[in-house]
This record gives sequence, C-alpha cells and structure tokens, in this order.
Amino acid sequence: MLRDLFPKVFTRYVSLPRLGPFTADYEEWLRTRGYAQGTREHCVRALERIDRLLQRRGGAVTRTGLDACWRWYRHRDPNVAGAVRSLTRFLETHDHLPAPTPSPPTQTARCVQAYAAALVELRGLAPKTVRHHVRTAREFLDHVAYEQDPARLMALTARDVETFLCRTGARLSRPSLQHTVAELRSFLRFLARHGRAPAGLDLQIDTPRCYRQEQLPRVLPWPTVRAFLATIDQATPLGLRDYTIFYLIATYGLCASEIVTLTLDAIDWRAGVLQVAARKHGIPLPLPLTAGVGRVLIRYLRAARPVTDRREVFLRGRAPAGILKPTAVTEAFQAWARRSRLGIPYQGAHCLRHSLAVHLLRQGVSLSALGDLLGHRTAESTQAYLRLAVEDLRTVPLPVPTIGGKEVRA
Repeated sequence: MLRDLFPKVFTRYVSLPRLGPFTADYEEWLRTRGYAQGTREHCVRALERIDRLLQRRGGAVTRTGLDACWRWYRHRDPNVAGAVRSLTRFLETHDHLPAPTPSPPTQTARCVQAYAAALVELRGLAPKTVRHHVRTAREFLDHVAYEQDPARLMALTARDVETFLCRTGARLSRPSLQHTVAELRSFLRFLARHGRAPAGLDLQIDTPRCYRQEQLPRVLPWPTVRAFLATIDQATPLGLRDYTIFYLIATYGLCASEIVTLTLDAIDWRAGVLQVAARKHGIPLPLPLTAGVGRVLIRYLRAARPVTDRREVFLRGRAPAGILKPTAVTEAFQAWARRSRLGIPYQGAHCLRHSLAVHLLRQGVSLSALGDLLGHRTAESTQAYLRLAVEDLRTVPLPVPTIGGKEVRA
C-alpha cells in the first residue's frame, strides 16, 4: 500500500492536483504486476514531476498530455519517461483516459483491411499467416506511393514489382524472400480481381530457387544437450523455470509456442498424461508424464512459479507479470547457451527438438512413432532426420555387385 511505501510523506502524493486521485491505485497496480519495491518508489516519486509538467501545459490527464510528457522526458530523463508509459497503461486499464477520437482510415488501411478479410473469408488462413500477408501488402503499397496517388496501382508494371523485390531481398534469405514473393503474388491477384491493378503481374515474378530439405536440421550431439541442461543455474527461480522449459523440450521435442501455451489443466497427475496443444495440426497430443518430468515440474511449481491466478505453467520472471511469448524462450536459450561456453552454434531452442529426434532414431524408435511425437503431418517431414543418422545409414546400402571378383561400374 502507498502508506506502507511512504509512511511519512504519502499525503504529498495523494494530494497532487492532477494525479493525486490515482496515486494509491497506481501503486497497488504496480505491486500486483510484480514490480519490486524500489521500482514502485521511483514511479510514485516521478508522479510529482509529471504532475507539474501537466500543470504547466494547462491540460488535464489525457492521452495527448501524457504523450507530450513522455516526449519531454524521453531524452532528458528516460526513467521518468518510463514512469509516464507505465502510468498511461494503468490509466488505460482502469478506463481513466477518454477514448481517443478515431481518425478516418487511410486509403492504404482500407485496401489492406479488405485484403485481410478476403484472406480469412475466402482462403481461411490462420491469423499469423494473415499478418505476414498484410505486412507485405502494406510495404508494397508504401513502395508505390499508393497513399499519395491511389490511381498509381492501375499503372503498375513489372519494373515496379522488380524494384520492390530487389529492395526487400537485400535483407532477406532465399527462403524468406520466397515467402515474400508468394505473398506479393497473392496480393497482386487480389488487386487484379477487384479491378485495381493490371492482370497478369503475378505471373511475371520470378522466385528464388529453393530445394526441399536442402539444409540439414540443426542438431546438437546428445551429450552436448545433457551438458547444456547441467549448466543452467537452478538455484534461482528464473534459472529453475528455464531449466524446466528446456528439460520439457529435450524430453518431448516441444516447440516454443507449445511451451508457452501449456497450462496447469493440461497436466493430469493421476493418469500420468501431459496434454499438449500441437500447433502443426491443432489436435491435442497426449504425452506420457514421465517420472523425471514430473519431478522437475513439481520442483518448479513449488519453488519458482509466481503466485497468480493465471493457468499458464510458465510465466514471466520479471515485472510486469504475465505470460511468456515464444521469443522469451529463444532469448533464454541464447543467454544460457552463452553462459554454458559449449560453443553451441544455434540461436534457438528448436535445435533441442531436432537433437531429440536424431537421438530417438539412434535408439531404435520408428519413424511413425517419432512423427507422432513431433506432431508431423507427413512422413516426409520426419524422414529429414534420417540424413543425420549416418552410422545407421551405413548398414542400409546393398553390397556393390561384382563379376569375377571385380566391381561392376556403370
């Protein structure tokens, strides 16, 4: 509570002309979101400076006024600027800020919204795929200055498309550029279908040459995986959380998106089953809850998981409290890989999934069982790991035929 945080001078903050009525609730909001005492003290003290600036500008507590405060302090005192941002989020959460007047949609926004609706209604694409398509469409419209001249689309040429792809391809790999080309083709077909651009432009785009499975899966030797897990410091709550995450990935081959969506309800302790919402085909995947995984999960839940009413298993270890994102799993892997000094060349935890696949193949697990564990929709996806089981492949080739003791050469 604010009185406990500032037992002698708390009245100074609750009597601020502009922000005083919100101060106590703001401090409580910071506490519930997991901010440390020192951070809460700093944010409350910063209210005095923010309040004085609001008074000098003669404005009430509005979104525009707070944005002006943030711009004022952004370079003068970044810590106060951060307090302005957290205060704004608090006021928005509790509906203390009037809703901004919506500005009329731009030409680009209307075009992109119509395209996104078509992707969902006609093609049934997933939200993440729609976001990628929309981003490419918006970048292309900016490239041809559609906002300044909407009629520009009807005058599009193959040269316009080529210059856009050349500029975009300078920062992308071949596989990524191939995705961009496919998204641009789709957008050009949409424009032509609605009479906004010439037809046939999508057929004039060349795509980078990429071969199926041209790159080997990113795999670590299994002893390296075990050594990596052993280097994680489990004495801290954050370290124990990360150890549990990577232990689950190395045991079940889970993806980062499956880790962050894992809930307490997915753990059936009595039946010994872990239900994972597989992202590849959307069908819940029941996995056996092994004794080792059970011990690691119990230790994490008892000693490291924050006390909260959220149902997700893994949560943020630092303020503000909340759920993890897949990028947090990647960042944690990179941090522990650097500390391990094992020379791990990969930047994402997905290499643990690939390493498990090759390890299980070498242990004699069938391709069909491995595909079910990894959530593959086709056997072709699982067969990619056979190229790494080199020692096992040596036993597969037939002997070279001979005639009269000499090899037969083609």
